Amino acid sequence: MAAAPALKHWRTTLERVEKFVSPLYFTDCNLRGRLFGDSCPVAELSSFLTPERLPYQEAVQQDFRPAQVGDSFGPTWWTCWFRVELTIPDAWVGQEVHLRWESDGEGLVWRDGEPVQGLTKEGEKTSYVLTDKLGEEDPRSLTLYVEVACNGLLGAGKGTMIAAPDPEKMFQVSRAELAVFHRDVHKLLVDLELLLGMAKGLGEDNQRSYQALYTANQMVNVCDPAQPETFPVAQALASKFFGQRGGESQHTIHALGHCHIDTAWLWPFKETVRKCARSWVTVVQLMERNPEFIFACSQAQQLAWVKSHYPGLHARLQEFACRGQFVPVGGTWVEMDGNLPSGEAMVRQFLQGQSFFLQEFGKMCSEFWLPDTFGYSAQLPQIMRSCGIRHFLTQKLSWNLVNSFPHHTFFWEGLDGSRVLAHFPPGDSYGMQGSVEEVLKTVAKNRDKGRTNHSAFLFGFGDGGGGPTQTMVDRLKRLCNTDGLPRVQLSSPERLFSALEGHSGQLCTWVGELFLELHNGTYTTHAQIKKANRECERILHDVELLSSLALARSAQFLYPAAQLQDLWRLLLLNQFHDVVTGSCIQLVAEEAMCHYEDIRSRGNKLLSTAAAALCAGEPGPEGLLIVNTLPWKRTEVLALPSPGGAHCLGLIPSSGDSAQHGLCSCSHPHLTAAPAAPAACVYSAGASADLASRPPPTKTDGSVTLDNGIIRVKLDPTGRLTSLVLVASGREAIAEGAVGNQFVLFDDVPLYWDAWDVMDYHLETRKPVLGQAGTLAVGTEGGMRGSAWFLLQISPNSRLSQKVVLDIGCPYVRFHTEVHWHEAHKFLKVEFPARVRSPQATFEVQFGHLQRPTHYNTSWDWARFEVWAHRWMDLSEHGFGLALLNDCKYGASVRGSVLSLSLLRAPKSPDATVDMGRHEFTYALMPHEGSFQDAGVIPAAYSLNFPLLALPAPGPAPAAAWSAFSVSSPAVVLETVKQAETSLQGRKLVLRLYEAHGSHVDCWLRTSLPVQEAVLCDLLERRDPAGPLPLRNNRLKLTFSPFQVQSLLLVLQPAPS
Repeated sequence: MAAAPALKHWRTTLERVEKFVSPLYFTDCNLRGRLFGDSCPVAELSSFLTPERLPYQEAVQQDFRPAQVGDSFGPTWWTCWFRVELTIPDAWVGQEVHLRWESDGEGLVWRDGEPVQGLTKEGEKTSYVLTDKLGEEDPRSLTLYVEVACNGLLGAGKGTMIAAPDPEKMFQVSRAELAVFHRDVHKLLVDLELLLGMAKGLGEDNQRSYQALYTANQMVNVCDPAQPETFPVAQALASKFFGQRGGESQHTIHALGHCHIDTAWLWPFKETVRKCARSWVTVVQLMERNPEFIFACSQAQQLAWVKSHYPGLHARLQEFACRGQFVPVGGTWVEMDGNLPSGEAMVRQFLQGQSFFLQEFGKMCSEFWLPDTFGYSAQLPQIMRSCGIRHFLTQKLSWNLVNSFPHHTFFWEGLDGSRVLAHFPPGDSYGMQGSVEEVLKTVAKNRDKGRTNHSAFLFGFGDGGGGPTQTMVDRLKRLCNTDGLPRVQLSSPERLFSALEGHSGQLCTWVGELFLELHNGTYTTHAQIKKANRECERILHDVELLSSLALARSAQFLYPAAQLQDLWRLLLLNQFHDVVTGSCIQLVAEEAMCHYEDIRSRGNKLLSTAAAALCAGEPGPEGLLIVNTLPWKRTEVLALPSPGGAHCLGLIPSSGDSAQHGLCSCSHPHLTAAPAAPAACVYSAGASADLASRPPPTKTDGSVTLDNGIIRVKLDPTGRLTSLVLVASGREAIAEGAVGNQFVLFDDVPLYWDAWDVMDYHLETRKPVLGQAGTLAVGTEGGMRGSAWFLLQISPNSRLSQKVVLDIGCPYVRFHTEVHWHEAHKFLKVEFPARVRSPQATFEVQFGHLQRPTHYNTSWDWARFEVWAHRWMDLSEHGFGLALLNDCKYGASVRGSVLSLSLLRAPKSPDATVDMGRHEFTYALMPHEGSFQDAGVIPAAYSLNFPLLALPAPGPAPAAAWSAFSVSSPAVVLETVKQAETSLQGRKLVLRLYEAHGSHVDCWLRTSLPVQEAVLCDLLERRDPAGPLPLRNNRLKLTFSPFQVQSLLLVLQPAPS
């Protein structure tokens, strides 16, 4: 007779079901304890330990020693290979058999010479399916290898995840056995967990919640874990419940398999190669078992590594890509930082990424995929659109510390007006696990309810890899259409964005940058990486330009396309969002610095080769080739080598229009050309200008004045700036009663993310660094250059020396700075209080600039207490302004009238040594009349970052100055000159130009190169279907809208034989 209905107490009923599926309690009699049946130890276990990451074929040849469960191995970053001999009992015929393996570290199973599955406790992958059903004829004995990396899924931090790695960490094997797996128990466990999730998630005041709880309770009643014949009855109860459908208006969740793998972070680059293999072989298994499962995979670099190290796996991924289950996304070489890379570097991320995806997988990506980067530049929508991408996915703005971003689905409009459809998964994660709680959160948190009824759900272990599990897939399949929950589809990025586009008429638009209100310390952390990044961007720019000019001028010159691709890919790799930001371990930073050194040394060789080609066949004496790699005239003082090995100064003039993007020779290395403007003066207060060419006496109060007829700079006896005057107008730039060039030190102790975060409260700890009078001395360079230098003790452990330099004809004063930095949790900045009042300041970004507030009116304003900029920032009122330029810094702020440049930090995790030691950098101050656009702040910042090149000419340098390109409008910058990617014969160039002032402008591009045809192209160098542009007298007319980037394909005439 059936049991009479009983009153049910919510909590006891819930806990009863929880205990029935618990891995901790009552496993002797509950359902979880029956997941595995009979087991036996592996027949034989042996191991081999190595500090190297060996390929399989080499590893299996090594000398393996007997091992057993419980053995320890290590230390950190080593690898232990295990040979696992298995013998499956005959009694297990007809059953599903697993190898159960549990060890610290990250494991990879190899079978018959191929990787087959990743094994990590942290990634819930602790068993490998040997056979779904052991057949009578199946072999009973086999040998597997398990390659175990001595690091966890998230590195090997000592004590906490982001602490510096523990070099002595040891690892252990805790399980190695064969076992029968009960698939029917697994299915029941999935159902009971989902029912529990619904009961808890829908809450005690929801009818469906009770139905879920009572169904689960009844399943426990009918199911006897010791009697499998009772399982179908329990399964039927669950199927009946999950078969009850939701309504037509239900929200649809697009579940996408995902595995975010940081290209380097708390582990080195080489470990990422193996993380990719461990994660993606597991995904291949899931795709085989679940034809409806789709996996989205970003980062071409990682796929290139797999192609190189695991060709068999790469072939399988290509196979599943053809089936539509493995979907490359993102379109970039790596998931780069969204703030610090230059505009051209961002273009190259897509150029390299999209060409790789097209070559290896037959199609380009249509969505930009950047879930974990620390902010997103306002120029990204334009770059995306010009690279064939209309959709954008991230979730990082859910990390905002102060303000909640108001949308999950919206149009993002960039600096130039380009728009992309953007989506943030409302569950605020890229590592979901398929639980009911996450599904409900995705609907509840969606900030665009009523506007759209679709959202993404990215599931799979991430950051350190791992990816989805079969359990996750089973959960999501079960929830496909159940009353009380949203619909869940195993979907693709294409289907997701197609559904979102279908309902896009109601979506809102966000204009400008997507600023992350967190991780602002990454603009400054690891100054050496930042400096090398800027320097290598410059080197590659210069190499491409010179090589392009050599190609145009010399029939014999071969453009170094393959070498340049290698160097660009190294630079792009280092622009990954945990490398260029400095938020990585010491091991990664050291590798990154090696990459930069490689770019430097190989890049400089390529520069020399191009210079030699440009000088070939010229008459005249040997000398120097002076190259201006910028598109405007320049007259600058340059230090030139002289015979004694020392340097002397020369004034390198531009003759007429000729030296824009061009060359001139300098056959007298110690040239001191007569300047056309007043000589740079160095004189003490009260001295007359006719003493300009001699080192001046310092005045009795120890102050020094530098004057070049354009600006007059006055330094107090400790090196602080007491006055900066525009000579022509007499206008003072420094705020009354204040001093500039004031170094300030802050306490810098964030809440957790040490290398990443600088908190708002650091501003409350401001301490000016005070110098000692008498340290200011005068340089002796006279005539063309005036200088003064001083020493400053920052703290008992850190010191600074600075040379303040003013050149003839130069509109800015330079501060060449050397710091010996040995601090803990301190932040060094330099401040310039300006005699300027404005509610907003301007900051250079990629291919343009934007304004940010100088006040803290709203929470959105004060959340930007520390921002990023590239080469310059400017504070202007009507008719006057002050610009602060730099050659390698990114962190900045303007609060009120004070411009502040962030110089050095001293976090201690994840790299305890970060920024300790010697640093060199230069910043410059430029007062100006009128707007910063009209005053030439932008070319001044370029000039600071792209010095004139003085290259030794192996033969005679060209006798006449020669210019390749010039642009008629100062608003248009010719940023890049390179060979076209598709240029088999090598006679096509690509020019990249952008509008830099924020204006509509027509301009003429003039060239002296033998151009046969000119046509506009997109950033992927695909020709504009409108066809060639009219070319008259080697001039092209181009029309720009504000901040527009345009690319031009120039087909050169065949080289004369």
